[in-house]
Amino acid sequence: MKQRALIADDDADLLAILKRYLENHGLETALAADGVKALALASSTKPDIIITDVDMPLMDGFTLCRRIKESKTLRGIPLIIMSGKKVSEADMVSGYNFGADDYVIKPFSYPLLIAKIKAVIRRREKKPQKPPVLKKGGLELNLEGRTAKLKGKVLKLTSKELDLLAALVSNPGRVLSLTGLLESVWGYNTADYNNPHTVEVHISNLRKKTGTFSKRIIAVPGHGYKFE
Repeated sequence: MKQRALIADDDADLLAILKRYLENHGLETALAADGVKALALASSTKPDIIITDVDMPLMDGFTLCRRIKESKTLRGIPLIIMSGKKVSEADMVSGYNFGADDYVIKPFSYPLLIAKIKAVIRRREKKPQKPPVLKKGGLELNLEGRTAKLKGKVLKLTSKELDLLAALVSNPGRVLSLTGLLESVWGYNTADYNNPHTVEVHISNLRKKTGTFSKRIIAVPGHGYKFE
């Protein structure tokens, strides 16, 4: 059975190009010219992945992302944000806070987009047999329930933030390389995509959300990160 992608963008020419390219790579593709139509299509078709532009009429990409992640029936669908603007770290953090799984910046490489699409779908399909509950120094990560608490207080982590923190906490004292994290947490083939900024943005966000606990996440220059 073919995997299904939903693309939302108000640029009709780009939609046509992406539809042709994705279908040539084995993906069934539905198109939406605005966020409202995209949300309706997501509800009716339950795609395997959503790729959305940020600037669209009626409902922008960030709002679409938030609405998808707030829905009990749609929240499991991974979402990639496309942006034509120069994106700052703050912009990327905002997108991840809304629940985005990844970013691509226009103009982007079509092979890179395909690599990212395949990676996020692969992550969604990879289900651990017995998801553990990790506990460390007041932190509790429930990987099955997808929840996080610190000293009894709920942490509002995105899916990738939860997975990244779990990878670090479950390997205390071990330096996890940026490449290794991109492969294990994001599911990327680093021969196709190897941008350490993806990890760095998520680490920065984790530090803001976990306060003094984040001092246990140690940066090892030139190598990666470890949890002490």
